[in-house]
Amino acid sequence: MTPDRTSDLSRRIREQAEAVFPVIQAIRRDIHAHPELSYEEFRTSAIIHDYLKGLDIEPEPQFLETGVVALLKGRADGPQIALRADIDALPLSEENACAYSSRHPGTMHACGHDMHTAMLLGAASILAGMRDELAGSVLFIFQPAEEKAPGGARPLIEAGLFKRFSPSAVIGQHCFPNVPSGKVALCRGSFMAAADELYFTVSGQGGHASAPHKASDPVLAAAHIITAAQHLVSRVAPPHEPAVVSISSIQGGHAPNVIPSKVVMSGTMRTMNEELRRLLHQKLHETVRHVGEGLGVEAEVEIRQGYPVLYNDPEITRHAAIACSEYLGRENVIDSEPLMTAEDFAYYLQEKPGTFWQIGTGLPEQDRSNMLHSPTFDPDENALSTGAGLLAYSAIRFMDYFAGEKD
Repeated sequence: MTPDRTSDLSRRIREQAEAVFPVIQAIRRDIHAHPELSYEEFRTSAIIHDYLKGLDIEPEPQFLETGVVALLKGRADGPQIALRADIDALPLSEENACAYSSRHPGTMHACGHDMHTAMLLGAASILAGMRDELAGSVLFIFQPAEEKAPGGARPLIEAGLFKRFSPSAVIGQHCFPNVPSGKVALCRGSFMAAADELYFTVSGQGGHASAPHKASDPVLAAAHIITAAQHLVSRVAPPHEPAVVSISSIQGGHAPNVIPSKVVMSGTMRTMNEELRRLLHQKLHETVRHVGEGLGVEAEVEIRQGYPVLYNDPEITRHAAIACSEYLGRENVIDSEPLMTAEDFAYYLQEKPGTFWQIGTGLPEQDRSNMLHSPTFDPDENALSTGAGLLAYSAIRFMDYFAGEKD
């Protein structure tokens, strides 16, 4: 696509994104006021379903109880591009005071999924108005349950998503308040970490605290396990490989003069490649068992595997950065460092090439408490039109890319 054509396309899409802004802003506020937890997103799914039908985009038969998948066909039977948004809320009580604050105590859209949903609906509106120009098709994935393991992406895939559809690329984005509104941040390769939950049980022999030699102290052993686990980061993981092991909860005992018989702990492990993940799992099991044996107690750890490493395809990400620069201006496209947070978008990227970027929702003078998973998270709504337009523009440019117009 020539520079003149890309300039004209980006101008037209920006105009349409501005035009659809009031509509998707109203939808976002409605969804925000009525948040729904993972696998309970029935009202949200109905809103999405009805909006897409109004665009003459017929939703597919349900893969899961909640969520919506729909295919927009263009003028040609060309490349298929998948765009994904997550739709669930968090078990959190909102502290913002505005007309569209959550009406459901204990539930809040504190991670921007209401924004993601509205952005993708905006992109669907823009692309539906251009369907006669599309050189392929666009698969819209409104996914439930990103916030609750095992997530919604893997069940969608297991239910046959990629047996029914075969996109050439899967594209996603996530609100980030630390990125200024109007900008995006991209990262090639490993972008988000694999996240595993750790549950430790240390069993000994209780006794009187004045006679520890007559007991097998699980508290002492637990303390040694906490410090020993850190050798996984400093002595097992290569210095150039990010890794985190955090023990964040410890419970045991109830009196100052009683050695308890059991201590339980929990924590998290984060890694940025699957090979290191497997190695640290093995070494943690060995470390916990050996420390326990050395201190005369039984110790074990249960590792509940969470989402895998989110790996952005380098070539797809390179092309995404070009498309973002064309649409937003090169000054508004920045590089992102890898993050130790986790996202089940990673499952799509295990099946198909794609990329996942940060879309800015931050304001210059925002409060420090305006962050993800905070009861005062309050994204800049101007990002709605940015995100909607960027998704629509990127879908078209990726169709061109896979149709042979490669940079």
